[in-house]
Amino acid sequence: MIRVLRADITTLPVDAIVNAANTTLLGGGGVDGAIHRAAGPELKAYCAELGGCPTGEARITPGFRLPAKWVIHAVGPVWHGGGREEATLLASCYRNALELAAAHGARTIAFPSISTGAYGYPKDEAARIAVSVMRVYEGRFDEIIACCFSEADKRLYEDTLEIGPP
Repeated sequence: MIRVLRADITTLPVDAIVNAANTTLLGGGGVDGAIHRAAGPELKAYCAELGGCPTGEARITPGFRLPAKWVIHAVGPVWHGGGREEATLLASCYRNALELAAAHGARTIAFPSISTGAYGYPKDEAARIAVSVMRVYEGRFDEIIACCFSEADKRLYEDTLEIGPP
C-alpha cells in the first residue's frame, strides 16, 4: 500500500526512512540535515566510513537515535532542465532505495520528495517519477509512505496517486 502523509520523517516508526542525501553522505540542509541531527553524531561517523555515494544510487545505515531501524541515503540529481538524465537518475535512486530496504527485510519505508528542495527538481515531475517506481515495488512492502513536508506537497502526491503512472 502507498500512503501519503504530512509529517516529520524523523519521527516515523517505520523500518526504514529514506534520506535525500548528497554525494558525501555527511549531512546538509533540509531533510538531510534533519535526519542527521535526529539520528545523532553516530550517523555522520558511520557515513564517513562509506566513502560517499554516486547520484542515482543509495546506501544503507543504521537509524541510530531515530525510531526507524534503517536510514537509506538516496542521492538524487540536481535539476539542470531535464537534459542530463535527471529523470533516469531520480527513478534509479528510488529503485535502489527500495531494493536495499527489501534486501534488509524492511516491510515499511518512508520517502521524502527527493531532489525537489535545494536540487531544484520540479515537484510535479518528481512526484510522478516517485509514485511510478513505488507502484512497481508496492507488493513487496506492507507500506510505502510518501512523507511530505507541506500540505501542498501532500496534495500533489495524493493527486499523482489518483491520476496513475505517467
